[in-house]
Amino acid sequence: MRRLRLGILQFSSLASKNETLNKLSKLLKDVTADIVVLPEYAAFNIARLKPEEAYAMADGLEGEFIKFFSNLAREFSSHFVVTTFERSPEPPKVYNTAVVVRPDGEIASTYRKTHLFDAYGYRESDYMVPGGEVSPIVDIGKARIAVAICFDIRFPELFRIYSLNGAELVVVPSAWFKGPLKEETLSFLARARAHENTVYVAVAVQYGDEYTGRSLVADPWGTQILDLGIGEKYCETDVDVEQVYEVRRKLPVLQLRRADLYSHKLCDASPPKL
Repeated sequence: MRRLRLGILQFSSLASKNETLNKLSKLLKDVTADIVVLPEYAAFNIARLKPEEAYAMADGLEGEFIKFFSNLAREFSSHFVVTTFERSPEPPKVYNTAVVVRPDGEIASTYRKTHLFDAYGYRESDYMVPGGEVSPIVDIGKARIAVAICFDIRFPELFRIYSLNGAELVVVPSAWFKGPLKEETLSFLARARAHENTVYVAVAVQYGDEYTGRSLVADPWGTQILDLGIGEKYCETDVDVEQVYEVRRKLPVLQLRRADLYSHKLCDASPPKL
């Protein structure tokens, strides 16, 4: 058994980074996990701001917010996955960036959200510029991980790339907006991405007036093994990374793919007209 202790933080960020950091100091007191995943919009709740305000507050990879988690990583000897905002070359827009911080406090990788949430009447593209690269696969010792961010979970191609590139766990910081049955949508999407790629999927979700909570972990069978429900909380759970390979032996979907049929069809296809 290759046991990975996984920590999920579910909380509501505030409009002020300082207020958010004060809250995080109280919520993250007893960390024993190998890796801790925070929700999207962790630095501040961008939905409550104008694009110009968000751009002015964005402090990027060298700012106070990431330094706070570098210190936490060293204190607890844990990896942290946390999102922040970087100023883009197209002001007042920012990049929505996930950072993997190593236990020594250094940055192991970054990933800029590639699929922006322009749906359900919300336009994330008014605030953000999409990233241009998929997440690297990061070896954190007990598992190889990749990162997706919130709306990315609706795009199965991304998760397939991660599984083919060696990911055993995909972590998904999210700010999942409330709406009719949206919690159920998040659950079945996470379970589908896990099952069809035979990987673990861990989703850390904002909780509050705008967001659903219901952070979760799905195993490679597509079974939901953790549901944080509602409210602000920090939870740790153990997962057996070797189960990825047990499932792949019994359900070899990655080996049974017909890549010879897919590649040119995907490249040539256009989305249907609305």
